[in-house]
Amino acid sequence: MKIGIIIGSVRDGRIGAGVAQWVHEQAQGREATYELIDLKEFDLPVLTTHQIPSTAGKDYWDERVNRWSAAVDACQGYVFVTPEYNHGLPGGLKNAFDLLFPEWWSKAVAFVSYGAASGFRVVEQWRPVVANANMFDIKAQVALSTMIDFTDGVLHPAERHPTELAAMFDSLEKATAALTRMRG
Repeated sequence: MKIGIIIGSVRDGRIGAGVAQWVHEQAQGREATYELIDLKEFDLPVLTTHQIPSTAGKDYWDERVNRWSAAVDACQGYVFVTPEYNHGLPGGLKNAFDLLFPEWWSKAVAFVSYGAASGFRVVEQWRPVVANANMFDIKAQVALSTMIDFTDGVLHPAERHPTELAAMFDSLEKATAALTRMRG
């Protein structure tokens, strides 16, 4: 079982890559295989095509989207490492989500958020978005405050964060295994 850890920020100087690296390190030694997927490496176009992703048959109009499709499709579950921008979704990750559809269908997703208010609002906005792709979102989440858990852009997780992350992984792996069986 492969679970993708998606770095959801494409900004220069982003702290999300460090958060995702920490998540990846904490996932080592678990039964599932966790793989970092850096959204920035795909240089995705903005969704402007008339082609509806759910009808594209995983064959998209742009090679960058096809590479993104293959990376997402290769995973059975996901951890979205998502920043909260202006109390909401990060545009780059939302666009990347919208570019695809069948690749997400009926898979599990968990959230590690960060922001001035720990990213709680962004996760609540993600839940109905992923529900539209019939995804199962894990209730357990890890929320990091850029005001408390970082110094000069470097993550210093609180003592409770590894335990919270382990609980999230446990739920995500169970849901991913169950949904994989259900999809056949």
